[in-house]
Amino acid sequence: MKLWQKDKDSLKEVSQFTVGHDRVMDLHLARFDVIGSLAHIQMLASVGLLSKEEWTTLSKELKAIHAEIEKGNFIIEDGVEDIHSQMELLLTRKLGEAGKKIHSGRSRNDQVLVDIKLFLRHEIETSTRHIQSLFELLLAKSEEHKGKLLPGYTHFQLAMPSSFGLWFGAYAESLADDLISLQAAYRIANKNPLGSAAGYGSSFPLDRQLTTHLLGFEDLNYNVVYAQMGRGKTERVIAQALSNIAATLAKLAMDACLFLNQNFAFISFPDELTTGSSIMPHKKNPDVFELIRAKCNALQAVPNEIALLTANLPSGYHRDFQLLKEKIFPAFGILNDSLAMTGLMLSNITIKDDILADEKYKFLFSVEEVNKLVLSGIPFRDAYKKIGQDIAGGQFSYSTTIHHTHEGSIGNLCNDKIRERFNQTVQSFHFDKANQSIDELIG
Repeated sequence: MKLWQKDKDSLKEVSQFTVGHDRVMDLHLARFDVIGSLAHIQMLASVGLLSKEEWTTLSKELKAIHAEIEKGNFIIEDGVEDIHSQMELLLTRKLGEAGKKIHSGRSRNDQVLVDIKLFLRHEIETSTRHIQSLFELLLAKSEEHKGKLLPGYTHFQLAMPSSFGLWFGAYAESLADDLISLQAAYRIANKNPLGSAAGYGSSFPLDRQLTTHLLGFEDLNYNVVYAQMGRGKTERVIAQALSNIAATLAKLAMDACLFLNQNFAFISFPDELTTGSSIMPHKKNPDVFELIRAKCNALQAVPNEIALLTANLPSGYHRDFQLLKEKIFPAFGILNDSLAMTGLMLSNITIKDDILADEKYKFLFSVEEVNKLVLSGIPFRDAYKKIGQDIAGGQFSYSTTIHHTHEGSIGNLCNDKIRERFNQTVQSFHFDKANQSIDELIG
């Protein structure tokens, strides 16, 4: 079944090629197609395009379909092109003529647009909850291990003392910044395209403000041409936000792989969280972190893949957009799994004590000794030269006592400030508003 089919069916090979993976991808949209349709028919009734009786029966049946989706019983039948065709088929099969009226005032173009935006909005909320969980864990670990020092590196050479308080806290603050970009992407997604039809509006007296309110959108995509132009742009912006989070996780995973290496031996994990070798009985491989690194590196390519899919398209709808689902939909699951597994690993991390007591790390404290001389009144360049000469002459002496007090340093992590900023960003999503609207709609 195809919503656009007239008298002649397409060649089988054409149908198979153009449908592609849409039937699989569209299962992600089933719940949101019902929600969008519930808002649409309420609007149609309000402008006189559906009778109250038709609206009531259609609403009841759509809610019954939603219940089946929630139970996991929903399928797209063989021979049905997509979720929109399946939904209309079910309604027409059950309600006859009333089911055929549901498509009045909309196109598959704005129907899939609103489905995708509702899906993206929901997935962003889910990812934000995963980010929150990892963020809180990182800050808890930062406080727990703030007194444990580790080497800091520049150019991959020993540089200055750092701490696990700084290390965990750095990734927490990175997530706080990443969340700002995700919130900006959410604002772009949280605009209602319904009513733009095929991208040029409708001669029906549609009430787009009503569907915006019913679906809990923050605002409209006002210009109907731009509503269609936003397809691809919205996905690209969201993919970029996801890639920022992925980059943070990939870097953390790389650090963990290094720190677990026997030449570093800063951290360890229980045997059940690492893997062995088929030939080397001593191995404890960080496979989880290696896969997080690989998966998150791959996620960083998604914005470019989406950009290339849509780069040379003029305004208006194009079938190229269909392939966007295959790029953006799986990205959320991959990222959420990576966030969850990072949390699992860090929840079970063991930090080695007294790492910097080893003499091989003594030159990490050279800057501390320079600064002590400066504080005693010696000009910095002279102090730098003296400590350099002591190192060259084998006369360098040092203390492992660290006294850093400025904001964001070893002794003043400012984790409370980082948490405050993170929580402000979470609150600015206003997930509760969208969720309340959807709850009221599906009753």
